Amino acid sequence: MSERTILHVDMDAFFASVEVLDDPRLRGKPVIVGGTPEGRGVVSAASYEARRCGVRSAMSAARAIRLCPDGVFLRPRMERYAEVSGWIFDVFHEITPLVEPLSVDEAFLDVGGCRRLLGDGPAIGRLVKRRLLDEVGLVASVGVAPNKFLAKLASDLEKPDGFVVVDPARIQEFLDPLPVGRMWGVGEKSAAVLEALGIRPLRDLRLADPVRLESRLGAAFTRHVCELAVGRDERPVTTDSEARSIGHEVTFAEDLGEREALLEVLDQLVHKVARRLRRAGKLARTVQIKARYPDFTTVTRAETLPEPTDRTDALRDAGRRLFDGQLDRRGRPLRLIGISGQNLVDREAEPPSLFPDPGAVRSRTLDAIMDRAADRYGGKAITRGLPRRKPGA
Repeated sequence: MSERTILHVDMDAFFASVEVLDDPRLRGKPVIVGGTPEGRGVVSAASYEARRCGVRSAMSAARAIRLCPDGVFLRPRMERYAEVSGWIFDVFHEITPLVEPLSVDEAFLDVGGCRRLLGDGPAIGRLVKRRLLDEVGLVASVGVAPNKFLAKLASDLEKPDGFVVVDPARIQEFLDPLPVGRMWGVGEKSAAVLEALGIRPLRDLRLADPVRLESRLGAAFTRHVCELAVGRDERPVTTDSEARSIGHEVTFAEDLGEREALLEVLDQLVHKVARRLRRAGKLARTVQIKARYPDFTTVTRAETLPEPTDRTDALRDAGRRLFDGQLDRRGRPLRLIGISGQNLVDREAEPPSLFPDPGAVRSRTLDAIMDRAADRYGGKAITRGLPRRKPGA
């Protein structure tokens, strides 16, 4: 088997960059997407000018204002971002059919089968960067490596406009100096445990006694991090058409308790999931919501739908039911929230209903119109609102 060549492509400050693309007057200004100038809501994205002030995605707008009082706050335009995301993924799919989306602005590409036609991994990585800039007008950071873990690590090292290649012959030299917190799957809590054990760079982790680690981290997690510390990651690039689930989640920069702000984030995540389902030709039988609390307790709740769907409204309504009913937050803030469509089936494999619900037909029609409008005219063409509540509801 030939050695794999994996790219991890991550658009730089994607939402904010799209806003600058559409309004060049914003260039050089601290652009903050999400939240309001009055301090309500959550930051979805921040330009690098805003990041220099300390603003980060998933931070409360109130804190962002304190850190960056001159910030330009903009409401998210999810349909517009979906439109530009479509252009980005068109570029990816013209390079290789093996594309694994991680978000609307981030993906793994397996380009091993393209090397004879397009050159080696670094050449293909530069081609992707150049085409995204020329054809979409946006800058991406790219990591090139023999596996997904190393590629994702590499793409994050020199942002923005980064380009890092991991030489297969020098993997350990690349990994050893990096802090353990850089590892995929190592969050604040596990990083703190490792640092308490005197493990800071990955070299320390590679040389650590596994028995000692297992006593603090457990056997499964210890095996996971020890494999990554030596650069081993055998996971293949999985396309949406092959995926068993499609989901998105966000970890907040600070704990978030405001219900309406959490629901706004959840709705944005639903939008991404629904678009990816429709693009992949998949329907979800089950909706699962995920939440993590400040003490790092993580819970999941799921609902099996009456019929498989890719409808934005059906997925949104299920997510909101799970949030308000089964999640049982009791006012507790969250550190993370996510939603996924699971138990996927091919859209073409599902027989049409003999007696279709008129509301469902209208919803599918609206989704199709929104998708076409976004593809043709951009995000301002049409947006989806919440259903009107009955009086007293």
